[in-house]
Amino acid sequence: MSTWRFDAIGTRWEIETVEPLEPQRRARVEAVVAEFDATWSRFRDDSVVSRLAQSGGTVTTPANAVAMLDAYRELSAATAGAVNPLVGASLSALGYDASYSLSAGDPVGAPQDWPEVLTWDADRMSLASAALIDIGALGKGRLVDLVAAALDDVAGALVVDAGGDMAVRGETRVGLEHPFDTTKAIGNANVRDQALCASATNRRAWGDGLHHVLDARTGIPVRTWAATWAFAPDAMHADAVATALFFDGGPALAERWGVEWVRMSTNGIAERSPDAPVELFIGKS
Repeated sequence: MSTWRFDAIGTRWEIETVEPLEPQRRARVEAVVAEFDATWSRFRDDSVVSRLAQSGGTVTTPANAVAMLDAYRELSAATAGAVNPLVGASLSALGYDASYSLSAGDPVGAPQDWPEVLTWDADRMSLASAALIDIGALGKGRLVDLVAAALDDVAGALVVDAGGDMAVRGETRVGLEHPFDTTKAIGNANVRDQALCASATNRRAWGDGLHHVLDARTGIPVRTWAATWAFAPDAMHADAVATALFFDGGPALAERWGVEWVRMSTNGIAERSPDAPVELFIGKS
């Protein structure tokens, strides 16, 4: 297999193909990533979401907005408001801001009436007032799907891996990284013609107990679960469930969407769905 590595959207990408990707295919991938970043990145001043954050307003509905925000509506309902696309200000308040200050202030909860503040349809997306959209609960998974789709014409096996969120055509074996010791795995997964997305509180972590997985109702990082993994036909839904699994409603949402999963608590106990394609090495509840 040939591997193309590059950095984008704040993470390391690896794309594995049977033969090296030609320049035109690489350019196709780079264009997909650039368009997505220019719309959704809250870390750049010129993105669509950063411009909207200044005072709100209405824009032509960006590509992918309907699919992602419709999924957010289900995520929010399933987790009783714990997952929310207006959590950007909450992350910034704790120091995970556009300048990566990592200087934490007081927690700020995201607006629980967010579907009234942020509205969308096939034509227009509007913010009724200034708010910072953050699609971190499922956005990277969506971009993995878009990159994989851009390489549909590549023959043979394909792995698109964006920092642990991956889409696989063919079959591969993946270690589930231990969140307390990254040199170890809590188990192995067989990923075949599907997506696997992971989330963990030891990633994008700073300060004393601060990390990127927040309860949007309070603006406080979650404490019960340390790491999650989700398997789905597409990476966006796998990514969404990997986020939802940090909250009580996650397993029910996974069942409704037909997503298999594993999660590990902060006390080292693992849970899994019955048909998750994994072999676990640690104790199960």
